[in-house]
Amino acid sequence: MRPRLTDIYGTSLSLLTDLYQLTMAYGYWKQGIGEHEAVFHLFFRKTPFKGGYAVAAGLEHAIGYLEQLKLDADDVEYLGTLTGNDGKPLFEQGFLDYLAEMEFACTIDAMPEGTLAFPHEPLLRVRGPLIQAQLIETPLLNMVNFQTLIATKAARICHAARGEAVLEFGLRRAQGVDGGLAASRAAYIGGCAATSNVLAGKVFDIPVKGTHAHSWVMSFPTEREAFEAYAEAMPNNCVFLVDTYDTVQGVKNAVQVGKQLRERGHEMVGIRLDSGDLTQLSIAARKILDEGGFPDASIVASNDLSEQIIDSLKQQGATISVWGVGTKLATAYDQPALGGVYKLAAIRADADSAWVPKVKLSNQPIKVSNPGVLGVRRYFDAEGTFAGDLIHDEGLNPIAGAAATGIDVGDATRPIRFNGTFEELLVPIFDAGKRVYELPDVQTIRARTAQQLSQLSPHSRRHLNPNIYDVGLEESLHALKLDLIAKARA
Repeated sequence: MRPRLTDIYGTSLSLLTDLYQLTMAYGYWKQGIGEHEAVFHLFFRKTPFKGGYAVAAGLEHAIGYLEQLKLDADDVEYLGTLTGNDGKPLFEQGFLDYLAEMEFACTIDAMPEGTLAFPHEPLLRVRGPLIQAQLIETPLLNMVNFQTLIATKAARICHAARGEAVLEFGLRRAQGVDGGLAASRAAYIGGCAATSNVLAGKVFDIPVKGTHAHSWVMSFPTEREAFEAYAEAMPNNCVFLVDTYDTVQGVKNAVQVGKQLRERGHEMVGIRLDSGDLTQLSIAARKILDEGGFPDASIVASNDLSEQIIDSLKQQGATISVWGVGTKLATAYDQPALGGVYKLAAIRADADSAWVPKVKLSNQPIKVSNPGVLGVRRYFDAEGTFAGDLIHDEGLNPIAGAAATGIDVGDATRPIRFNGTFEELLVPIFDAGKRVYELPDVQTIRARTAQQLSQLSPHSRRHLNPNIYDVGLEESLHALKLDLIAKARA
């Protein structure tokens, strides 16, 4: 059985939320509207890293959190100690009793992990009691924002490596324990071959890789003796770090120890470069390894790598075959947050009432939300390549067939015609609080990412000035949005 979040952290996580979620929930309860049915969507407005796509991730953690969402006695007792600015209790006892008895009852649809997502598309759609849908905003954003960010960064780095293995080495620089664990999982989903994070390997069933550091070499009188000692201790795991003293001599020492290994029936895996001119040194190392009888030995490189540096090294002719990426991957170094948001889109008093669509206004057009109970339909061309996505309102009698017209989410003057085969991207996860979704293993999710990327145009996958993928609002939804905006501003 897969570990649950409480198995990792050993405590209830039901209070993993911002206080303002609880103050709003209390207000809804006081007003008698807490059981009204609401629809919220979780989405982002801009693709991360100025790229052309994002890789949806974090859903499994969100599911695990929601399955265990139940305030225990300690949680309720703690909330009872909170006070307002007058020193009196923030919440009255009746509300605390309500929370203590609350059972999760929301219906949730979501994009499966590994799905490519684009701006303004719901990654999750939450429908249920207003109080509950409000309370889970922060934890859902926490889990989906970060892992989506890291999975996307990993996909970009793997794309730069052009099919060569990328190893995630970021634990020591990650943002805390959970940041390290979540980053390792998301990096694997995004395409990395393995992680150095042993706990992540255990918890998430992903491959782990690692050999030795400079301290091992420095612990022996000479580098040659250090390599020999490591080969004796772990003959089946020999990637020698060669840049502690002199890199070229280090490669020569690795070759000599590799020959000793071979005589004992083992094979040297390769060498690792962690500093210096990686192009020049890798070319020199390749020559030494080949002439020494090790043409199949890998050259692993690390040293603050990023997709831009990897791409540059490839263009320079570096002979590196495995890429160890740490800080720039696990911390999403050049963009620390995805910026995903969670917005109310419709509300009604009960299941027999009509939905009342809601829109949030802003002087920034990109921040004006989309109203209604939204779905996302992905179209394909004759070759199976993604042709564009259509955001539609399930309550507006939309598009039963293959053809539809949408209005570009980024340009209200541009219509987009959608034709051909399609699929709905949001799939049922919870039905009235009961999970109906079978969790895929992380290897299946990783394979989905690779398949999705293969179906996205290379022009949208490129790192520099990627082509903007077509996403449109179904024309009746666009008309509804304009009408709501006009009424609100009048």
